[in-house]
Amino acid sequence: MWTEPLYTAEEMRAAEEAYDGPMLELMERAGSAAAEAVLRRYADARSVAVWCGTGSNGGDGFVVARKLHEAGRTVEIVLAGPEEKIAGDARENLERARKLKIPFGEPGGGELAVDALFGTGFSGKPRDEAARLIEELNGLGAPILSVDVPSGVNASTGEVAGAAVKAETTVTFHGRKVGLVVAPGRFQAGEVEVADIGLAPGRTRHEHVDERILAEVPRRGPSDNKYTAGSVLVVGGSTGKTGAPCLTAEAALRAGAGILTVCAPASLNTVFEQRLLEVMTRPCADEEGVMTMDAADAILEAAEKATAIAIGPGLGRTDAVRGLVGYLLDRLDKPIVLDADGLWALAGHLDWVFSREAPTVLTPHAGELARLLGRDSSRISARRLDAVQAGADDVGAVVLLKGADTLVAAPGKGVLACDLGNPGLATAGTGDVLTGIVAAFLAKGMEGRVGAAAAAAAGGEAARLAAERHGTAGMIASDVIEALSPTLSR
Repeated sequence: MWTEPLYTAEEMRAAEEAYDGPMLELMERAGSAAAEAVLRRYADARSVAVWCGTGSNGGDGFVVARKLHEAGRTVEIVLAGPEEKIAGDARENLERARKLKIPFGEPGGGELAVDALFGTGFSGKPRDEAARLIEELNGLGAPILSVDVPSGVNASTGEVAGAAVKAETTVTFHGRKVGLVVAPGRFQAGEVEVADIGLAPGRTRHEHVDERILAEVPRRGPSDNKYTAGSVLVVGGSTGKTGAPCLTAEAALRAGAGILTVCAPASLNTVFEQRLLEVMTRPCADEEGVMTMDAADAILEAAEKATAIAIGPGLGRTDAVRGLVGYLLDRLDKPIVLDADGLWALAGHLDWVFSREAPTVLTPHAGELARLLGRDSSRISARRLDAVQAGADDVGAVVLLKGADTLVAAPGKGVLACDLGNPGLATAGTGDVLTGIVAAFLAKGMEGRVGAAAAAAAGGEAARLAAERHGTAGMIASDVIEALSPTLSR
């Protein structure tokens, strides 16, 4: 299988409740796993401050402190809250730590800090005193290892409503939590290590996608020809924006499409013919380098042999473009990827997609999705999981929300999260590349949700391969295109 579960707090509670042994045993295993990670990853850290809250996460922290003490480390517990609030298994582990005479002190030193303040049950904004402690912990200057999730991060959504621990390492239990993969929470987690504590696997609504999904992408076989390998049509380009559809077209070919046509403004056709040697071009009616409604018949004719269509890269933003996009969405009964200026045209007209029977994939970044949903872009960035689900439900289509974590949602289904890639992808044109990969995979017959997630994984893995050759500091979109065929040929 090409996914792993992503747990919410509720799903983790269900997994724990299904365990037929004592909860104290689970706490012991969790704290022991975190302590082992400290000893392995921070072998030179002789003094450790373990910051413990008053709930179950604090109980895990007391186990960590005890195990590190027994391993010969100098340990101090920083208790964040009144001791009388600690109950149950956490209380038992507090007493065990006291029996070992582990000192309890004020926030201060230590070569390493362990964050066991809040666990997976945390949501919302930390109260003032808790926020002060988090900020103090972050300000120590020592590396931080978080237990299960960084305190202040919503484990179920990745939302960060206030102060949150900035961990170098997070040791999480049983499985990854949604908040460790979805931004902004993922940026607080550092390197994530998953520790098995003996719970049975459970079903989760959301899933984490890795490179194994690329095995689902159809490859060219001995009996294929250029049409059966996938025929893609790209509709885009305008004055000053000829690069976008070129990148989309080149990416689709490198992602395995067998044949490709670009419908572009007639006045700019020479540019495309000179740039795209392996691509057919179809000049379309335009005014001052932007296509008009008169381009529709030529596009529909070119689409007859296509098995997937990408609309929007560099298309331009005029009333004529908006009308053209609506007309095409109404008359094309084939899979469509809508991006960039195609998404601009869709704003205020979500019914154009909702009424389609053929698969449709939208590939917005946060700003584009905000425009489609009538929300502020900062709210989209802060609540990415909620936003991509709302987008899929409101539009009635697959929505791929771009970012360091790419989220793919379909109406009524959970989210597929892909965090492959590197900072080199933060460059102009990589969105156009992703559109081309999605189009190629749809042209090969892949279902929209899986095809979009596979495209995100292919782009991420290609970026990793491109970084080996070019580094990430100056990576450009063409570097990713160059690496697509080697990535998919493995």
